[in-house]
Amino acid sequence: QVQLVESGGGLVQAGGSLTLSCAASGRSFSRYYMGWFRQAPGKEREFVAAIPWYGGLIYYADSVKGRFTIARDDAKNAVYLQMNSLKPEDTAVYYCAAGPSAGPFPSRLRHEYDYWGQGTQVTVSS
Repeated sequence: QVQLVESGGGLVQAGGSLTLSCAASGRSFSRYYMGWFRQAPGKEREFVAAIPWYGGLIYYADSVKGRFTIARDDAKNAVYLQMNSLKPEDTAVYYCAAGPSAGPFPSRLRHEYDYWGQGTQVTVSS
């Protein structure tokens, strides 16, 4: 089992920045790839970014590429999402997720993640 707790959400003006954190506890955090997803009201949960447990490729949704950065610190059992140049359309509940794989290619698919946090609200005002 892996438990995930997100923090760092809030209200920010368009053009501003926020950093989301996800604290993980439980088994073998470093053996999981990690992802961030988001869900806006009335919409499906969508992929934002993913990072493998070691090396490999980092993926971003086209809508956030160049503005968001995902990073992990296995010593602290944490993963982060730095969000810059925020737009009102970035408003959503952001979820941290973990998927079990030691490979270099993290998944961009919701169903390939086994563990999810409770989410943190990000609201971007225009």
